Amino acid sequence: MLASPIAYLKGVGPQRAELLQKELGIFTFNDLLHHFPFRHVDKTQVTPIGNASPAEEYIQCAGILEPFQIIGEKRGRRLIAQLRDKTGTVELVWFSAISLIQKMLQPGQAYIVYGKLSWFLSKPQMVHPEVEAWTPEKLEGKAYLEPVYPSTEKLKAKNLGGRQIGKLTKVLMPHVRQQDLPENFPQKILDDLKLMSRFDAYQQLHFPQSQKHYEAALRRLKFEEIFLAQMRMNLLRSQRHRFSKGLVFDKVGAYFNDFYNQYLPFALTGAQKRVLKEIRTDTARGRQMNRLLQGDVGSGKTIVALLCMLLAADNGFQSVLMAPTEILARQHFQGISDLLLPMDIGVALLTGSVKGKERKAILQGVVDGSVRLLIGTHAVIEDAVQFENLGLVIVDEQHRFGVAQRARLWEKNEIPPHVLVMTATPIPRTLAMTAYGDLDYSVIDELPPGRQPVQTVHRFDQDRSQVMEFLKTEIALGRQVYIIFPLIEESDKLNYENLMRGYDEIKTYFPEPEYWISMVHGKQPAAQKELNMQRFVQHDTQIMVSTTVIEVGVNVPNASVMVIESAEKFGLSQLHQLRGRVGRGAEKSYCILLTGRKLGNDARERMKIMTSTNNGFVIAEKDLELRGPGDIEGTRQSGVLNFKLANIVNDRAMVEVAKKVTEAILTDDPELTMPENEPLKAFLQSQKGKTIWSKIS
Repeated sequence: MLASPIAYLKGVGPQRAELLQKELGIFTFNDLLHHFPFRHVDKTQVTPIGNASPAEEYIQCAGILEPFQIIGEKRGRRLIAQLRDKTGTVELVWFSAISLIQKMLQPGQAYIVYGKLSWFLSKPQMVHPEVEAWTPEKLEGKAYLEPVYPSTEKLKAKNLGGRQIGKLTKVLMPHVRQQDLPENFPQKILDDLKLMSRFDAYQQLHFPQSQKHYEAALRRLKFEEIFLAQMRMNLLRSQRHRFSKGLVFDKVGAYFNDFYNQYLPFALTGAQKRVLKEIRTDTARGRQMNRLLQGDVGSGKTIVALLCMLLAADNGFQSVLMAPTEILARQHFQGISDLLLPMDIGVALLTGSVKGKERKAILQGVVDGSVRLLIGTHAVIEDAVQFENLGLVIVDEQHRFGVAQRARLWEKNEIPPHVLVMTATPIPRTLAMTAYGDLDYSVIDELPPGRQPVQTVHRFDQDRSQVMEFLKTEIALGRQVYIIFPLIEESDKLNYENLMRGYDEIKTYFPEPEYWISMVHGKQPAAQKELNMQRFVQHDTQIMVSTTVIEVGVNVPNASVMVIESAEKFGLSQLHQLRGRVGRGAEKSYCILLTGRKLGNDARERMKIMTSTNNGFVIAEKDLELRGPGDIEGTRQSGVLNFKLANIVNDRAMVEVAKKVTEAILTDDPELTMPENEPLKAFLQSQKGKTIWSKIS
């Protein structure tokens, strides 16, 4: 029944159906059922006119219509009538369709009117009210709150506004039967959480008897969305834990121990040790590891990754570390090669620009196992890259790689390798539980000792000359400086002009040969970009002028100041990522946010948060509140969070409860075969394309 085309619903027909399809994506009865109202109009009460008060915004009254008067000329023309009951009168006013109203309404008759209440010379008034003939059986008003639905300008023009769609839903509801909306929760959940039944929830969400009924229905259906998303993720995860074979790293040998005891440049923090322990446990038990490692900018994820690679080498396996850009891959390679210099272990770098003989030699080394650690961009996924025995895949900056790209690396070995996914974009816990529920996750939540927090300040454009003077004093101390310009999505040309203007202005403050400037932007050929980066890294230049290409991973310990131009154009997590490029050495570092005077509330809030905290997790939570989950890196393509009713930020408590409930169910019944869980399993199986049952069973 719910699969019927929308054109077959009484009052729709082919033309309206086409509009509903194009404008709102409503193709079937089921789509209309899932087009939820965003507010309700309360016509359940009829208020005596004498009791009307300025506190009420909308009001419904009934009474006798008194004769019309037309007042004013031309544009100021309006139709006025009084509606009187036993307690008083309210003035009704129309500015348009005057002759139509005069034809439709008869003075002396009884009408029920509903509209927005205003007060004119301390008398109640309604402009363009809704009017219906009044009969004594309408004394009580309606038995439900009237829904108002999201609509579009095009639909409104064709008389399908928010209230008219409500009339169609009213026609639909009697056709919806209990078996169309079967219960998908075990009775125990309904009882424990005091949730309304699924069938009732749909009825009360559209046409609630009262505000209280509506809230109960909303709570039930929000919880269902969050619960089912978690259920799908947890099913995948629990099945993986139970069935996926994994390589066993059962010994800690010479590579790991020698490095740890002799060459580790600094003592590990407690958080790093904890994460290593979690990874050790994961890789030793014969199940494939799939772990998300979150660590704030500069928390030392790379050293943890390196120790894991040495652990793999001790057990006779190769590792691959995949980074999103060539610059980052090169940097990882440089850092890791330097650390491993005293040890005899094969490390190679494979990127798109490695060609010819060199490439051939690396591919050969990977096949025969002489290369134990391969570092590269997604060139490492290519079919030409064949491993002797790949045991560990590390993906840096998860959000730059899709799930499909990760999966291609799994296929590089008979038994899939362990996977460690690293991200420096802290993901709020609520989001991680829902969007990355198929990964186990670890968090490095403390910075290595000796790291000084970056001091962040907000300055306006008119303070620019003081800011530039401050940069000169820092450069005089031998430090280096980043100046970042925003990318405006619409236009490459605008970005380029914006950057060039900025560059010329900076050159007037910092003339050559006293100062040297590197410039990096997206339009440059890769080789030139690389050269300009390297000049800055090697301290040939003191200033790096750049767009956000340096957001991820560039490591210049001597850079102590980050100036972000038009900082109001950046999101919070991006500002935080950029700030993480400084404060990598022992010197005191600064981040200066430059903005125009006129700031919107959101932008002002972002500046406030950035200047008040360095904690990436606090920032990520705030970012989620300001922007919503759709924009958090990596969740957009996952499609997990296309919630219609729930909101991960506002319904945080619900996410926590759903997590506990799903885990409890799957602990007792991992296959969902118990009779009380059968409806849930049946429902998940019926949701085409949402639950990947082929992966599960």
